[in-house]
Amino acid sequence: MTLFWLKKFISFWLMPLPFCLTLLVLGSVYAFIPRLHRIGRRLLLVATVLLLLCSNKYVSTTLVQPLESKYPAAPELEAGTPIPAALGGCRFVVVLGGGHGDVAGLSATNKLSTSALARIVEGVRLARVLPQAKLIVSGPAAPGFPSHAAVLAEAAVSLGIDRSRILLIEQARDTEDESHAVKALVGKQPVALVTSAWHMPRAAALFHKTGVTILPCPADYSARPNARLSLSDLTWDAESLTRTTYAVREDIGYLWVWLRRKV
Repeated sequence: MTLFWLKKFISFWLMPLPFCLTLLVLGSVYAFIPRLHRIGRRLLLVATVLLLLCSNKYVSTTLVQPLESKYPAAPELEAGTPIPAALGGCRFVVVLGGGHGDVAGLSATNKLSTSALARIVEGVRLARVLPQAKLIVSGPAAPGFPSHAAVLAEAAVSLGIDRSRILLIEQARDTEDESHAVKALVGKQPVALVTSAWHMPRAAALFHKTGVTILPCPADYSARPNARLSLSDLTWDAESLTRTTYAVREDIGYLWVWLRRKV
């Protein structure tokens, strides 16, 4: 428990936006202290440059693309065409949690974060061409609210999946916990693992370490670079800052599990 929240606390302050804002605040304070004003100006400069780099389209795409290109996406599966053998052998489709908001009056699909929605849509797509496979969805609950797994399940039902095919993992707090929970459910049977493309390398490493036989099926791609570099690729926006955050989060997450010999 302590390690889990320590990881959350440290990783939050190492994310690009909190990190840069911290430097900006410290730099602004130090700039008004005579004996620290030089340090203050340097901190302000470093924070500004980092924020410009992190929110740049080209930089953010370059950072996240190696993560998203490690595993190929499941191909388009048109009616009447043969299913790839590796996919056809999967007896479970596992969709990892991606977060939602508990807003009254919204449908399950509208409650989901953009990442969670992309993941469950991909999971449903695969489940439709694997009629014998079970759909496993994962995510814990906030006190007094339905679990994230339950919201994912409701979204899957609304998208046409029979409720009897869905299994819920409601106690796993992170990907490491999810890998152990899935192992307990599936044993040695192969599964199609669905998560965001930028998260797939770390997730796949953890599932392999746990002994789950997986077919990585990435979804929720954040980097879709143009065939040719254009001037618009060199501009800045909030979406690029999000992409950079994905890359930094995954690098820190992988380092954390590597230091603990979990991969």
